[in-house]
Amino acid sequence: MALKWYTIVVDSLDPQAQARWWAQVLDWTTVYDTPDEAVIVPRHALEEHEQGPVTHLDTWMRRGQGLVFVPVPEGKTLKNRLHIDLAPHTSQDRDAEIQRLLELGATKVDVGQDVDKVSWTVLADPEGNEFCVLSSRDQ
Repeated sequence: MALKWYTIVVDSLDPQAQARWWAQVLDWTTVYDTPDEAVIVPRHALEEHEQGPVTHLDTWMRRGQGLVFVPVPEGKTLKNRLHIDLAPHTSQDRDAEIQRLLELGATKVDVGQDVDKVSWTVLADPEGNEFCVLSSRDQ
């Protein structure tokens, strides 16, 4: 038997602001919000969450993951050891999506990548957490 990958937890100076930002980036929605935690999930998963507890193991294992933002007193100081990769579909304009992220408050980041040789762009969210926008794909 395998365990379920449930969430990724992101330490944040302002969990609510981070949750709102990432929800806007991903077109997700907030399902839980307290001073100690903000949780976002894909919009299509919202109905599943509203239905309450899941008793069937296979159904529960297929339920998507969320992002959880929790408060910490310190700011980010080092490069992330774990990051999120985002990918546009081949029908989307990748450069326009990157521009949208920049307009929402993301920043371009140099983590040592050779921008002339890689097929991804490294950005950081408003609190400095790195993430990548990959090349367009259909799988």
